[in-house]
Amino acid sequence: MSDAARCFAVVPCAGVGLRAGAAGPKQYAALGAQSVVAHTLDALDAVPELAATLVVLAPDDQQFESHAPRFGQQRGWAVRQGGATRAASVAAGLQALRVRGAYDDDWVLVHDAARCLLQPAWVQRLIAACAADAVGGLLALPLADTLKHAVDGRADRTLSRADKWLAQTPQMFRLGLLQRALQAVGDAVTDEASAIEALGLKPLLVPGDAENFKLTWPADFALAARLLETR
Repeated sequence: MSDAARCFAVVPCAGVGLRAGAAGPKQYAALGAQSVVAHTLDALDAVPELAATLVVLAPDDQQFESHAPRFGQQRGWAVRQGGATRAASVAAGLQALRVRGAYDDDWVLVHDAARCLLQPAWVQRLIAACAADAVGGLLALPLADTLKHAVDGRADRTLSRADKWLAQTPQMFRLGLLQRALQAVGDAVTDEASAIEALGLKPLLVPGDAENFKLTWPADFALAARLLETR
């Protein structure tokens, strides 16, 4: 990584998380002594390679400060410019970084607010692997389970799991490249790597960790709580 290039984290935090079954947005649900998003931000704050973290909130969000009370003391900014989709929120976050002095060649690490078991060492592994890469990359896990294709709730065939990976976050790309990719593909993509791939580029797959899962379903909260207790 060149001396001039910096690393920024962007955390899209404007979703409502309907599948999680929580009373409100899942990023604000309690997990142990603090909220889901507070765990996520604490992990990012412990990564010395990150110059700052920018959280993208919904325009009408009135909860963030109460659920992440230490964030104002950390290296970070919160902007209420989130969109209807993840891609729109990330795009708004990239523009907000530019307003705050980020450049095309700076790295952006986009991380899900609901991947709250993140460990700083995993982020550092990604940064070390991608710092000299021409494209960038993402944390991911090789698919270990047998993969089925379903029709009407029944398995009709087994798909090859060879060369299949489960995408995680953070996903790390240069600001200018990622901004250009998102502008080209629109709001349909569900992760940043998909936008980069649409340009014909191939992001680097950096081994992640099974504990770096996204809280999506009600059972995920109980699993995350048990894992936090063992740390």
